[in-house]
Amino acid sequence: MNTEFLGKTISGPFTVPSGIVTTATSIIQAIFDEMPQVGVITTKSVGLEPRVGNREPVYSQYAPGCFVNAVGLTNPGAQKAAQLMAELVVPEDRFLLTSIFGGSVEEFVQVAKIMAPVSDGLELNLSCPHASGYGMAMGQDPALVRKITAAVKAVVDIPVIPKLTPNTSNIGEIALAAVEGGADALCAINTLGPGYTAAHGHPVLSNGAGGMSGKGVLPIALKCIREIRAVCDIPVIGCGGISSAADVRQAIDAGASIVGIGSALTGMTSDEMGSYFNQLESDICFDSNKAEAHIRYDIDMDFEPVVLVENQRICEDICVLTFDRKINIQAGEFIFLWVPGLGEKPFSALSDDPFSLAVIDVGLFTHALMDLEVGTEVYVRGPHGIAAQPPEGAKIMAVAGGTGLAAVYQLARDFGNAQIFTGARSANRHYYLEECKKIAEVHIATDDGSLGFKGFVTEMLRAQLQKMSQAELDNLVFYNCGPASMVYAAAAVQREFCGDHQIHSAIDYLTKCGVGICGACATPDGKRICVDGPFIQGAPIRP
Repeated sequence: MNTEFLGKTISGPFTVPSGIVTTATSIIQAIFDEMPQVGVITTKSVGLEPRVGNREPVYSQYAPGCFVNAVGLTNPGAQKAAQLMAELVVPEDRFLLTSIFGGSVEEFVQVAKIMAPVSDGLELNLSCPHASGYGMAMGQDPALVRKITAAVKAVVDIPVIPKLTPNTSNIGEIALAAVEGGADALCAINTLGPGYTAAHGHPVLSNGAGGMSGKGVLPIALKCIREIRAVCDIPVIGCGGISSAADVRQAIDAGASIVGIGSALTGMTSDEMGSYFNQLESDICFDSNKAEAHIRYDIDMDFEPVVLVENQRICEDICVLTFDRKINIQAGEFIFLWVPGLGEKPFSALSDDPFSLAVIDVGLFTHALMDLEVGTEVYVRGPHGIAAQPPEGAKIMAVAGGTGLAAVYQLARDFGNAQIFTGARSANRHYYLEECKKIAEVHIATDDGSLGFKGFVTEMLRAQLQKMSQAELDNLVFYNCGPASMVYAAAAVQREFCGDHQIHSAIDYLTKCGVGICGACATPDGKRICVDGPFIQGAPIRP
């Protein structure tokens, strides 16, 4: 589906809007390599200085296919972003559109100068509805839109594409101002709002409110595209609530040259996303409407209450929390624990019945959990991720470090025929050992020799594998979970004896949305742990 866009012939008419999925360079490269229908890749918005963004929750569903988000313009800063993007291999038939933002005209200009050398075009974020002082606050002022656009055009020699807000009474006036400033194309629309969601009497988003996206904003998006097209004839990237081929046709009829697919990708694995774009391309070519069947309208992001009944302190920085009920979770899946006012974080369930978690003190959220009082009501959403499915009859070798035991205990319990290798610095950092011994053969290592094997768990693993016959090795399947250094080391030992297809690893990457949208949990090869994992087959790639 070759498409002409701003002087370049690109491989497809679709883009993924800024801030959705294509937020890490490894994901961008994977889409370049595997999804030709996405002819325009739009990056996450980049500012002059690094921004941590908002604490989780950052993404909330208020109806099937309808969302609010408030990520908070998280980015590494322009200098680091340019360094990362310079490593991308951009095919000749793709267009790399870098989204930028600033708190002033001068900041926009500074960021533009830094990002232009590694970009095919610059999208000006004049429309974010939830970051104070940025985006929409500027994009509602025609004179300021004109000024920013003209200032950026004056310092770069690549196309400049302002992204417009729907939160204005006259988007046509804003579009004309951007054109007068020299815009080469326009993008419409950014999210609506801000909007608000609540659960159990508490605001869900840590920011309180966020931009509204998904199926519910489609009528507004189509209206805005039509109003823009009525006053100017430059290319328009149309986005907002588009999910089906019928929606794509409506956006094109309204005046879109490129069509953005964003929130519709919620919950899709990388393979499912590829299949979705393949089907969307087929739908457009053959006048069908099958792609929407790929959309995950069944995503459950609701929170259920649980009450803490025991907080067992294992050592100074590890505890096991046990709650008052069973939860429905399969081995390999994970949940989010939400404490209103504090935030939420993902956890593997140590056990489903009763529901329990192993927590290590590594930050503000987990530090607060160390002293969570019995009787406290907190909330759980999920499960998320892909349940583990070891081959029938395979011998499971589960290798855990730190709180990684939580990800493999239930796997060993539910599938049997398992050995658990668990390592820690010292005996007082081990937990749940008696429960493990009831369901598996357990091998214990400590760095200081205070319990079990003296040395790293990977050394103990190698010694065990050396004793096995080739037939026994061929029947193994490994599940590794823990700190990145341990997982890399375990996989390296396993590759000495077995094939990559036998290795499954879960590394503690940062996970924020849990449904594949924010891209925070990107792996070096472009997978997203929250939807493609948490266990990823094959030896893990080092960053």
